[in-house]
Amino acid sequence: MLRAQVLGRAGWDNALFVTADSGQGLTRLLFDCGGGTLDTLPFGEVMQVDHLLFSHLHMDHVAGFDDFFRVNFERTGKGNHIWGPPGTARIMAHRFRGYWWNHAPDIRGAWLVHEIHQDRIVSCRFEAHEAFEVLHDAGTRPHTGVVLETPQVSVQAVPLQHQGVSLGYVLREPARVNVNTARLAHLGLRGGPWLAQLKSGVQGELNVNGTMFDAGELQHLLEVEAGDSAAYFTDFLLSDAERERLAPILTGVNTLFMEAQYAPEDTELALKNHHTTVQQGATLARQAGVQELVLLHLSRRYDPADWARMLRAARGIFPAARFPEGWL
Repeated sequence: MLRAQVLGRAGWDNALFVTADSGQGLTRLLFDCGGGTLDTLPFGEVMQVDHLLFSHLHMDHVAGFDDFFRVNFERTGKGNHIWGPPGTARIMAHRFRGYWWNHAPDIRGAWLVHEIHQDRIVSCRFEAHEAFEVLHDAGTRPHTGVVLETPQVSVQAVPLQHQGVSLGYVLREPARVNVNTARLAHLGLRGGPWLAQLKSGVQGELNVNGTMFDAGELQHLLEVEAGDSAAYFTDFLLSDAERERLAPILTGVNTLFMEAQYAPEDTELALKNHHTTVQQGATLARQAGVQELVLLHLSRRYDPADWARMLRAARGIFPAARFPEGWL
């Protein structure tokens, strides 16, 4: 399952913390890292983040990075991975080197920064013992959509327009293979280790509690169910053409976390600043057929009464729209 928590407050910087839990392992992902967004996240969770993925590097999406870096700068127990659009490595190099590393030769830890271009992913490495002074080439690979995959979740990067590139991210769990217990009971079979073998795709004879069966004849006991899914789209221009491009990408997504920068009457401002209105976001959610729309990244140009009105406008188009808990 995917457990997602919006960090930060209404009208202030936001981020999204996602834990992908397969029951046998965890992947922890942090999307953006605005100022103060880590304040409500337990210290132990910050230490366990596997990947930090930036949509873009505007101040309100990166201002909290120092808090994250202070906790993890010399982490060696797991990899330190940062993802973002073109230009991320240059900006991260300044962040890494913005301190007096007086004990650098004694510090261990490496940081990998992955720039997601349209057709390739360019990676580089910074070493703590070098005071993060040197950008080492860590390879280039083709970019075909999915940028990150673990046993718990895959992450697809989607380029968005924000007076430059802002990245949206789509998360999908692997499909789940479940046992139809009614069919199992109908055959008079009991569970056991053989079910794990059947799920793994074993072929030929299968020992079912002492009796041999053809594994192929037992495949009807298994049912494939789509895994959980979510998407994080923020700071982007949503024209009609963009909506037509993005809706198929979001098809089948359970929860869309999306910016709600502008009220319906401020469409021209949204266009000028490459942001979306709540109605545009709700229309995208409806066309894509997502199950739920969670609106975030609210502008302080509006007051709480305006936010409530904006939510009503979104719900008029897509009833399953909401703000994070406690925002109103």
